Amino acid sequence: MQVVWFKRDLRVADNRALAAAAERGSVLPLYIVEPDLWRQPDMAGRHWAFLSDCLADLREALARCGQPLIVRSGAVIDVLAAIDARHPVTALWSHEETGNGWTYRRDRQVAAWCRARGIAWHELRNHGVQRRLRSRDGWARGWDRFMAEPVTAAPALRPLPVDPGVLPSARGLGLAPDPCEGRQPGGRAAGLERLESFLHHRGESYRSAMSSPLAGWQACSRLSPHLAWGGLSMREVAQATWARQRDLNRQGDAQRARWRGALRSFSGRLHWHCHFIQKLEDEPAIEFRNLHPAYDGIRPAAPDQDRLRAWASGETGLPFLDACMRSLRATGWLNFRMRAMVMATASYHLWLDWRAPGLELARLFTDYEPGIHWSQVQMQSGTTGINTVRIYNPVKQGHDQDPTGAFTRRWVPELAGIPDRHLQEPWKAGNAAEVLGRAYPWPIVDHEAAAREARERIWAVRRGTGFGATAAAIQTKHGSRKSGIANTGRRGAAADTRQLTLPLDG
Repeated sequence: MQVVWFKRDLRVADNRALAAAAERGSVLPLYIVEPDLWRQPDMAGRHWAFLSDCLADLREALARCGQPLIVRSGAVIDVLAAIDARHPVTALWSHEETGNGWTYRRDRQVAAWCRARGIAWHELRNHGVQRRLRSRDGWARGWDRFMAEPVTAAPALRPLPVDPGVLPSARGLGLAPDPCEGRQPGGRAAGLERLESFLHHRGESYRSAMSSPLAGWQACSRLSPHLAWGGLSMREVAQATWARQRDLNRQGDAQRARWRGALRSFSGRLHWHCHFIQKLEDEPAIEFRNLHPAYDGIRPAAPDQDRLRAWASGETGLPFLDACMRSLRATGWLNFRMRAMVMATASYHLWLDWRAPGLELARLFTDYEPGIHWSQVQMQSGTTGINTVRIYNPVKQGHDQDPTGAFTRRWVPELAGIPDRHLQEPWKAGNAAEVLGRAYPWPIVDHEAAAREARERIWAVRRGTGFGATAAAIQTKHGSRKSGIANTGRRGAAADTRQLTLPLDG
């Protein structure tokens, strides 16, 4: 009996754990609903809703292979012990997972349980992240080699006389109501549609539109939740992108130049997806502690609850920031530049320790991927010690990314009476007193003064004794290398990574 434990790899195609197990005996394909995981502060009902779509799709796909998905609820070790008692388990198969701290501790417990019972646990690579990596040198070339390997076909499975089980509801898991009317649907079919439509229709304006929360809704790939939960494999996405690039290169039509530029950018960002997850794999404490210890204590450990609540609910009095947070709450998605802006504003202008707003965003992003998320949260808060300090001006971002005001007006309708020229700074409008403090709040901070103070505090730490030596060690361990990032599907092709600063488009 070969048990295949599905985690963040909810697919039958290009699932090497499933294929390898099928070569060795009867396969019990298993998903374990872990109530304790769903009680963690970074998990939310919208995650479960997307995941449920994926699991329903996976169950049908496995049935076509010959054996439907088996679903059990409870602690992993208890579930595995019950299966082993009825059907002695020869081996456990799964893909490596770089999850949150809870899953890290759980996997160590599973490993100990398997060793104690003489059950081999085979963990295979899921994407470009390398476990027990000694050096970042050559990492990008290794990514290219791994992604260029053949896509594994779905195997044939023998049916087993096992009760398939049922998926619990969000309420049954104790999850709080989480309305998200604009949430993307999950499942492999939805992911394949997003991939095809991006590569052939939606993605032409990717480079120019990705920074806009309005235009990016269509022009961004929208593949991030399908990669985060594993309905699609990174290898499938990379190879489809490379194939499209080769097709465009053969055409030579000058009108295709925009397409080629868009896909060069997107291909580079696929590398960055795994690059950021690698950071958490190499140092799990990134989820909880400042990467550079010199920043310990720089912000109050207990966040200002009034500021946190205003930021999370889109009630700061800074219209574009509030529009972004309200949109995210309603849809589960925000383009990357705006993700960086809302996190940076929480950290710099509101001077909140990154952990509390980071948890709020984790719960709001349908595509929550712990490795990318916590690396980026620290990066946008200035606590890595190795990244450029970017203090986004929320008013300027509103003018730059929402020049017509359409996005802001959609999500902050209370400002309907404010003239267009003052939409991003309603306190300057002649009728401000009629709106602010009544339908919409006055700004909770002076964003310009708050930014100046934050910049001084952050740079004071950077100028401290010994800061540079520690930062150099962090760069050696976690920093990207500026060569070997392929972006055309050709092994060894180099790209200037200064332009590739996003882990994906969101």
